[in-house]
Amino acid sequence: MVEDRGKDVIDSLSAEEWLSRAQEVVPMALEKARKVKVFPSRWKMIVSKLEQIPTRLSDLSSHPCFSKNALCKEQLQAVTKTMNEAIELAELCILEKYEGKLRMQSDLDALSGKLDLNLRDCGLLIKTGVLGEVTLPSCAATTSAEPEAALHGNIRELLARLQIGHLEAKHRALDSLVEVMKEDEKNVLAVLGRSNIAAIIQLLTATSPRMREKTVTIICSLAESGSCENWLVSEGVLPPLIRLVESGSPVGKEKATISLQRLSMSAETARSIVGHGGVRPLIEICRTGDSVSQASSACTLKNISAVPEVRQTLAEEGIVKLMVNLLDCGILLGSKEYAAECLQNLTSSNDSLRKSVISEGGVRSLLTYLDGPLPQESAVSALRNLVALLSMDDIISLGVIPRLVHVLKSGSLGAQQAAASAICKICSSTEMKKVLGEAGCISLLVRMLEAKANGAREVAAQALSSLMTLSHNCREVKKDDKSVPNLVQLLDPSPQNTAKKYVVSCLSLLSSSKKCKKLMISYGAIGYLKKLNEMDIPGSKKLLERLERGKLRSLFTRN
Repeated sequence: MVEDRGKDVIDSLSAEEWLSRAQEVVPMALEKARKVKVFPSRWKMIVSKLEQIPTRLSDLSSHPCFSKNALCKEQLQAVTKTMNEAIELAELCILEKYEGKLRMQSDLDALSGKLDLNLRDCGLLIKTGVLGEVTLPSCAATTSAEPEAALHGNIRELLARLQIGHLEAKHRALDSLVEVMKEDEKNVLAVLGRSNIAAIIQLLTATSPRMREKTVTIICSLAESGSCENWLVSEGVLPPLIRLVESGSPVGKEKATISLQRLSMSAETARSIVGHGGVRPLIEICRTGDSVSQASSACTLKNISAVPEVRQTLAEEGIVKLMVNLLDCGILLGSKEYAAECLQNLTSSNDSLRKSVISEGGVRSLLTYLDGPLPQESAVSALRNLVALLSMDDIISLGVIPRLVHVLKSGSLGAQQAAASAICKICSSTEMKKVLGEAGCISLLVRMLEAKANGAREVAAQALSSLMTLSHNCREVKKDDKSVPNLVQLLDPSPQNTAKKYVVSCLSLLSSSKKCKKLMISYGAIGYLKKLNEMDIPGSKKLLERLERGKLRSLFTRN
């Protein structure tokens, strides 16, 4: 009870009263410290730090918001407590009544550390501007006419506490900030400054695993918010995050990988992750981590693989085999999807990496993936990047063509476009064109000419123009009622229509049929071709002449 009353008396003192106490005790501590004869080097250092305290106290007391600031009062309490410890240790050294030399040396080192903390924290209160922003929360909550302003003040105080005070106080501040972030992330982000982020990042390297866990939880929320990625990266968050991925607790690893997943969406940051040695730990998490960590790491590696100049580094770390394995046995469906996207990136422009994916069994894994329920576009795109390196026997024996036809029939537009592009790459021989035609892709490509996306229409027309050089396939196109109307519509001369050169080729192959010529004329092909002829589109002049001859012949016949 006596102890509680003493605490109440201390808490009831004003900031001015605490300042007065500190100003009284600092000269006493200095006087005692200067009289000590033992441990001279340590006491000389302590004296030099004590001599700086009055200036810091003067800086604090001269601030306009000095008396209203909770942190200021707490800081004066901390300084006063340190001064009393200095006096006590100095008296023991003067009388040489300490228990042991090593014990006293340790106590003096601890005192020196506390003085450093007091000087640093006093400086931070001035430097960070929190003196002008933070007021006593109890007053703000009860008297403020603007609740949001009061709330912002409380959050600023909480953020300031992450930079000021001893470790346990920072622990408590972290706990509070984690809770506030859960309930009201928007207001935290509204008052967050660069210095606050720098202070939070510093706590990622704390010796306490518990503190690192709490800190990375906050970092993860900040990264996912999408509002301060640049500050996080510029203040050095990547190296400690990568170290946590390497050797953190399970929670720390999970939050660190999620943070890196979000930050790696920037190409510049993706390069930095590679530069800081982040690839190997991420690959290891993909191999051994839990489901969430595995998916986040796979997504981060996928983001990194979008940067062409780091793909070789990824390959040297074994990413190809890893992603093929993830396609087969990723814990979450998301991991498989990220693996397909990563393989699409890796195979987009590098024949060496394409061969590596093929040799690791990537084609078979991609085809198996296409049989499942996941989005198909990335897997089909990766397959498109690989098929040109496969032999006809491999394409047929692996079942590539039925999968492509299935995608054309029921896939998303992006997947259909990738499938049509793959068909363009493999229909280089007469035999392959025959197999493709018999597989039923002709009518599906004709329907694809109606797609809204220019790219999809272009690749469908390109695939048809190649397949139609085989007479059997050309007859299949003639039989389709939609073929001529869809193709003529794509003679549109506008710059947005990139399919027209392939359409001219398709229509030229069909123009040997009187029925098809009549249909072309009736749907307005001659008018389009006159404009294309002016634009020097290959084949347009010859096709125009053929249609105009047919039109004249038809006119004379009627006459």
